[in-house]
Amino acid sequence: MTWNSVKTFLLLASLTVILVFIGRLAGGPAGMTIALIVAAGMNLVAYFFGHKLILWQYRAQPLPEREYKWLYDMTRRLTQRAGLPMPKLYLIPELQPNAFATGPSPSKGIVAFTAGLLQSMTPEEVEGVLAHELAHIKNRDMLTMTIAATIVGAITWLVDMLRWSVFFRSSRDREEDNGLGLVLVIVIGIVAALAATLIQLAISRAREYEADRTAALLTGSPDGLISALAKLHQLTHALPMEHANTATAHLFIANPFAGVGDFLANLFSTHPPIPKRIEKLQQLKKAQSAQSYRLA
Repeated sequence: MTWNSVKTFLLLASLTVILVFIGRLAGGPAGMTIALIVAAGMNLVAYFFGHKLILWQYRAQPLPEREYKWLYDMTRRLTQRAGLPMPKLYLIPELQPNAFATGPSPSKGIVAFTAGLLQSMTPEEVEGVLAHELAHIKNRDMLTMTIAATIVGAITWLVDMLRWSVFFRSSRDREEDNGLGLVLVIVIGIVAALAATLIQLAISRAREYEADRTAALLTGSPDGLISALAKLHQLTHALPMEHANTATAHLFIANPFAGVGDFLANLFSTHPPIPKRIEKLQQLKKAQSAQSYRLA
């Protein structure tokens, strides 16, 4: 198990702790259970049917195999190497180079490429991007992010319950605590909701690092992905995505809303900074080279 996988597990555990704490504060075990069931139901619907809505939102169409035989052959080669079923390939009519993977399970995986990516990338770079998206499918990241979204949704629900329960308390109860209890509960709710959101974003960033690593191992070299990420870093700033949505930004290999890379922006970003991702891939390349030298 890699460090990114361990970090994802620890972050999910942290979300669970926040959920239990806020649940008991808001309404005891009963309130926590109701909120979790509602949030889980909403996210299950999103998990099994959300990919169809995402493809519709981005006007994605099936990629014609006759015109893109080289890409289908590349996908078959990589999926066989990864032990995955052949995913469905889609084309998004956007100039910004980007791509994402979706689907409810590895057996129903989908990889979508923008027209801009297929036009601006070399075959080696496309292979790196494709391997990254197949890594998400192989690592079941859609399931991981759905679980995280379920817990965060439950926490948000509980915070709302907590806020309304405070406002509807009797005037006698409010007088007894001189308003301090109200302020404390509101502060706890805000901090818990903010912490849950930051943890969810941290999970998303950890999964991106892990997908980069898996892609480099799948292709045998990180060079293609390194080169692709460098182009994405430049072109996502230059070419805005017309139909981008913040709710689905985490799906893409590069944040379609690329902005200034300051600390605050990175803290609330669904993706790690691309220069940092390239740095980690270069470190992996050095490690692979050193291992090959020792075996020679």
